[in-house]
Amino acid sequence: MAASLELADADPVSVLLSWLQQHPKATAALGGPGRVSGIAEAPWPHLRITHGPGGDLRDLTWATAPEVTLEVYGDPSGWPGQAELRRITMACAAAAKDIVEAPHAPGRPVISGIRPSGTLVWSPLVDGTPRWILGLLVTLHP
Repeated sequence: MAASLELADADPVSVLLSWLQQHPKATAALGGPGRVSGIAEAPWPHLRITHGPGGDLRDLTWATAPEVTLEVYGDPSGWPGQAELRRITMACAAAAKDIVEAPHAPGRPVISGIRPSGTLVWSPLVDGTPRWILGLLVTLHP
């Protein structure tokens, strides 16, 4: 039971959110600090990190591979374009993978792998706001 409770505290979204908020590659790709959060908000472009719909919780006793969704939004006016937002999305995904090689921070979950869960999807909002979506499977344990 204790292992299952520890596993419940191993939240991949909070770990990747704080990692990418401080990552120089993500900051550079997005055009400056303050552009990574859990909601779609200005300044644009902006990276939203949230729980994904998939993943593998295995037997709920140790390492799991939940899905985390990266959504990169452009300005509602359509800037930057589709190709530039794709480049930003891929740069942020590569920056996320860097956490695997980073020294472990005590009290934080151990992330041992990050890989795409599927394809990179162009999915603009109904109001025309440009957006790319990419799911990442994050293998982690408490």
